[in-house]
Order: sequence, then structure tokens, then C-alpha cells
Amino acid sequence: MIQSNVSVSRAGTLRGIHFHRSQADYWVFLEGRAFVALLDLRTGSPTERGRQILTIDATEGRRAIYIPPGVAHGFLALTDVWLQYMVDAYYTGDDEQGFAWDDPDAGVPWPIDGPMLSERDAGASRLSDVVRLAPAYGAQP
Repeated sequence: MIQSNVSVSRAGTLRGIHFHRSQADYWVFLEGRAFVALLDLRTGSPTERGRQILTIDATEGRRAIYIPPGVAHGFLALTDVWLQYMVDAYYTGDDEQGFAWDDPDAGVPWPIDGPMLSERDAGASRLSDVVRLAPAYGAQP
């Protein structure tokens, strides 16, 4: 990892759903509780189109999640959340894609109907519009 960032989200804020074509993320929840959704968009992956749902509570000890390129990720802050996220490439904006948090094709059972969203996330595309941009499993950046 070459860069580390900290994100602070108020309870009820939903971040995502995003994915990177060549950048990996490493998340460490420092404070709070979060509902986390991961979706494997990588063609040819043993878990292709698989979904993992986690509830992370930092009071139960630090939890970390490694997110490889092509795995879409988002989280809902169930309480105020402090998230440290590290990346293995410098941010350019060209590598990141996203789709609507409530897209039925993603099938994420978010425990909220009307989360707080960033302007970018509120206007996100459909999964079907961006899934072709995900890298193939094992592809090198």
C-alpha cells in the first residue's frame, strides 16, 4: 500500500458502491459499526457475481478487509464511522467506477431505505452499464 486515508461518516451515510479496475483497497474500521457489501465483478473469478455481506463493529477489535481490483464495495455507517483505507496506487479518478447502491441487480439487502449519499453516489449508473469495465480475474494492471 502506498497511500493511507481516513474517511469519517455520520450514521446513516452510505458510501458506494464503487470498484477499481487496477487498484486494491485495504480497509480498517477504527471506530463505529458498518454494514459492508462486497460484490465480485471479475469475469472468470471462482466467486464471480458472488456477494459478501458483513457487519463490522470496531469495538469488537480492529477488523480489516482486503478488496482486490474488480470487487465492488460499499458501506452503510450504522453509527458514526471512522474508516482508514489504504490503496496500492495513487488516486487519479480514472480507475474508479461505481453504480447505484440500490440497483436490484446487485441484490444488496441494505438495512435502510433512504441513506445519506454523496452527490456522486446519488447520481450513479446502473450496474449493467459499468460491469463490463471490471477487470478479468487474474488480470494484471
